[in-house]
Amino acid sequence: MIEAGTVSPKEQRHALWLTTLAFTLCFAVWTLFSILGIKIKDELGLTDTELGLLMATPILTGSISRLFLGLLTDRFGGRWVFGLLMLTTAAAVFMLSLADSYVLLLLGALGIGLAGGGFIVGVAYLSSWYEEGKQGTALGIFGAGNVGAALTNFAAPFLLLAVGWQSTAQVYAGVMAAMGIGFILFAKADPSHNQRQQSATSLTAQLMPLTELRVWRFSLYYFFVFGAFVALALWLPHYLMEVYHLDLATAGVLAALYTIPASLFRILGGWLSDRYGARKVMYWTLIASVICTFLLSYPATEFQVQGIRAELSFSLHTSLPMFVLLTFVLGFFMSLGKAAVFKHIPVYYPKHVGVVGGAVGMVGGLGGFFLPLTFGMLNDVVGIWQSSFMLLFLVCALALWWMHFAIRRAEHREWLAGEEVTDLPEMTTDSWLLEDWRPENKGFWQDKGRSIATRNLWISIPNLFLAFAVWSIWSIMVVKMPKLGFTYSPNQLFWLAALPALSGATLRIFYGFMVPIFGGRRWTAISTASLILPCLWMGIALQDTDTPYLVMLILALLCGLGGGNFSSSMANISFFYPKAEKGAALGLNAGLGNLGVSAMQLIGPLAISASLFGEMGGEPLVLLDSTGASHALWLQNAAFIWIPFILFGAIAAWFGMNDIADAKASFKEQAVVFKRNDTWIMCWLYLGTFGSFIGFAAGFPLLCGLLFPDVDPVKYAFIGPLAGALARPFGGIISDRLGGAKVTLWTFVVMALGVMAVLHFLPDAQQSGSFVGFFVAFIVLFIASGIGNGSTFRMVPLIFLTLRSRALGASGAKQAEVEGNRESAAVLGFISAIAAYGGFFIPKAYGSSIAATGSVAMALYGFVVFYISCVLITWWYYARKQAPIPC
Repeated sequence: MIEAGTVSPKEQRHALWLTTLAFTLCFAVWTLFSILGIKIKDELGLTDTELGLLMATPILTGSISRLFLGLLTDRFGGRWVFGLLMLTTAAAVFMLSLADSYVLLLLGALGIGLAGGGFIVGVAYLSSWYEEGKQGTALGIFGAGNVGAALTNFAAPFLLLAVGWQSTAQVYAGVMAAMGIGFILFAKADPSHNQRQQSATSLTAQLMPLTELRVWRFSLYYFFVFGAFVALALWLPHYLMEVYHLDLATAGVLAALYTIPASLFRILGGWLSDRYGARKVMYWTLIASVICTFLLSYPATEFQVQGIRAELSFSLHTSLPMFVLLTFVLGFFMSLGKAAVFKHIPVYYPKHVGVVGGAVGMVGGLGGFFLPLTFGMLNDVVGIWQSSFMLLFLVCALALWWMHFAIRRAEHREWLAGEEVTDLPEMTTDSWLLEDWRPENKGFWQDKGRSIATRNLWISIPNLFLAFAVWSIWSIMVVKMPKLGFTYSPNQLFWLAALPALSGATLRIFYGFMVPIFGGRRWTAISTASLILPCLWMGIALQDTDTPYLVMLILALLCGLGGGNFSSSMANISFFYPKAEKGAALGLNAGLGNLGVSAMQLIGPLAISASLFGEMGGEPLVLLDSTGASHALWLQNAAFIWIPFILFGAIAAWFGMNDIADAKASFKEQAVVFKRNDTWIMCWLYLGTFGSFIGFAAGFPLLCGLLFPDVDPVKYAFIGPLAGALARPFGGIISDRLGGAKVTLWTFVVMALGVMAVLHFLPDAQQSGSFVGFFVAFIVLFIASGIGNGSTFRMVPLIFLTLRSRALGASGAKQAEVEGNRESAAVLGFISAIAAYGGFFIPKAYGSSIAATGSVAMALYGFVVFYISCVLITWWYYARKQAPIPC
């Protein structure tokens, strides 16, 4: 943002119209599949699911890329980032024209999605040319580049008929490449370019605004005004044809009465935001949208009233003219809101427009991806066409309530303190911040520290329990789904069982670093609340056996949110306890939290056998047993049952836990652990303990069913995870007394012997095997892995406290404690991330071994070799007398 008069109006207009033209062309390319998709499907023989994925991929990648493109624009400037982005997109569109397989089409779609990310590059670049009083209008004009979608809808069909889809794509590629070169040649470096070059900003500093939760409030607004706009633009023609029985041409024209104002009136929204303030415009937008979506959500209803002399009948419904009027008004106010949201960003974050705008734009784009899928599932489950507007009403009402509450609290704090609030006022709770925290001081610990730590631990445990329950839902679902009519292949079922572990492990890498950035209390509450998304969506999707496999894959990935919570939970609790009690505390947190796996496998089968939620819970699916008898199963209950507990757990974490001031650290301060050899050694060892635990839990039901078809694995699946979870606290307690390294070493010896026992009891061509022996051997493996989980986590704090104490000496004991705890927390999060990949690789190892050899034995022999390597590594580095760091 600049001061008035710094840049001439001519330069401003040049930047405005050049950037708007570039964005218009980017938006035209981003929506290219809306025209080419049907032709591509016919020529290459794609299924509906493949076409849906192809059309959704650019929306998804365009949304996610906005955060990273905003980051690059803040760092390097919009001229080069925008120009190179358009050239890259042009190459992807040209590659699309050469595609002769579905894989190449998807790769092209990934590149085309980058065009959608051009929005945030333009916002960051253009906002630097205008002073605060004119930014809203300028960004509103720029945002009207959404009409690029109309440009494609008008021009692409004629090109398609004239030259075919391949040549149409090549024309688009040529135009985009010319625009990219032209932008680099004719655009000028933005006014803040020289200042940015002189004062290089670290990546941590660039990302720091994302720790302010106000950014995510803005994101919710944009999720509605932009995400819902995109979703309704796709949904309305279908809605009009089904509800009002219109033909395609008429439905398209009426839908345009919604989409056109939602694009063009964005200019007016920018001007109004400059004139009256973005806050007022957001109030107008959300209040009007709440009214419109409420009226649109009311289904056609017939009433019968028992009168004195006769029945009185009347009906209520939204007529077609009224529907068109309401959607027009809704589109109009959405366009104002889109401009108002982005008017906020350069005012609050003038030096971080790219990264903040990227995050906000990413959330909005994801709304455009997920909402249409949700609309379809709501139709299938609720059976009411207006259910889509019911959902939008709830989202909009939540955004309005949150905005009003935040503004009132902000004004109150400003009046009292005479200062501007930089964080969300409703999220600023200094009374829960522990400025003085000295757990190694015995007097402090006995007087007040222990009680505070205990309270945080016993709130953390049930939240982690819920995370593990959600993470492991698919281990039960994949056993029941084939018998209920879901026509997925065995390989597809293995993927559904394995993907939560894959995404959860990946999320743990990032979650482990979140506690020192956001604070343990905040992150525990937010990460727990996020589990509502997969549970609610799964509860809807599992009621329909025709739910596309793509949707199930997305839901399996989203369940990984539960897996990610473990690393942040353990990192948080590690800050609260002295090193003499860390083993027991971490063991209790993880061990009782791990019970969520066995609870899911025990409670899940019980929950799906009864109608727990009545009509609100949806209809059951019918299972036919071997005798031909039918049994009703409410598969959705396995997800719905956790939602009230998740809400309660998130609220308890927010109002009952604490943040520790000393635990604050940037990513750079924590990233030093990657240079420590011991970090990578402990990754290997924890992969052997926790990786085995979660992998065995995920794969045991399916493996048992394949090897012993006469046994119902669901009846026994919960016992192993239960035994392992209960054993984990004892691993920590024993390690506090005997030493973590000794306990870990003998754990791996037992695990190697346990796998040999499993091999002994396997069925083969000569014998049927022994299920009892197989089951007992696995119980031993679960118990051993649970004890090893506790002992390895006991080792980590001692290792890193020892390293920092050696480095800083006796005079730096206090600093060594702070740095050791900080590094330990980061390592605990990171090794738990790496170990969680065991939940993916172990089930896949079973499947690969069976596919290659017809037996699971090859995979099990590999496990034995791995456990022997863990024994040797533990002994050499930590357990022998002359070990580098005995622990």
